[in-house]
Amino acid sequence: MSPADDVPGGGKPLPLVVVYADESCLGNGREGENPGGAGVLVEILQRGKLVRRDLWVSEPATTNNRMALRSVIECFSALGRKGKSLQVVFTTDSRYIVDGMKEWVHSWAKRGWRRRTGELENRELWQTAVRAVGTQWVQWCWVRGHAGHPQNEYANDLAMRAAQLQDNSGGLVESGFDAWLERHAAAGKPLTPEPFPKPAAFRAAAQLPRV
Repeated sequence: MSPADDVPGGGKPLPLVVVYADESCLGNGREGENPGGAGVLVEILQRGKLVRRDLWVSEPATTNNRMALRSVIECFSALGRKGKSLQVVFTTDSRYIVDGMKEWVHSWAKRGWRRRTGELENRELWQTAVRAVGTQWVQWCWVRGHAGHPQNEYANDLAMRAAQLQDNSGGLVESGFDAWLERHAAAGKPLTPEPFPKPAAFRAAAQLPRV
């Protein structure tokens, strides 16, 4: 279904927002408390001009999967504060998020938020993430991590820095992406950002179950 088929007001196009998210956990899988972070780069066209914003959060003891879910929660909580309906292209290198949001959550919800084999790990975070997304139209996209994709690499840097410093942006803030690109160019490693997608190319996944 196209998002225009279910938009109040006769299918008026919704604003398109592009999100690049990544997560980091220092020592993921090792014994003990491992600090982690999540980083998000948001892009939106405002009066024909591309505007970028950053967001990052951290936890002192976590996992990669938990921080991937935090990237969804914090991003959609920030985007939803004005109560606007949006079309969101959410790109991450986490198959846990992409497969979970496109497929798994629908089955879990039907079974009372349980897996076929028993308890659902990170159940509360999954439910919080689904609530945060709400009724927004989302295209969930996977990109290979650490493969030179500029926006994904930048989100990864935000996540790693948050994990190391254990700080939080406190919501969406002015982006440092352009300065980051300039530093790469000055080091002889120029990067070409992924262009802002055409609205006509947007393909929404099925809306998420209610929690």
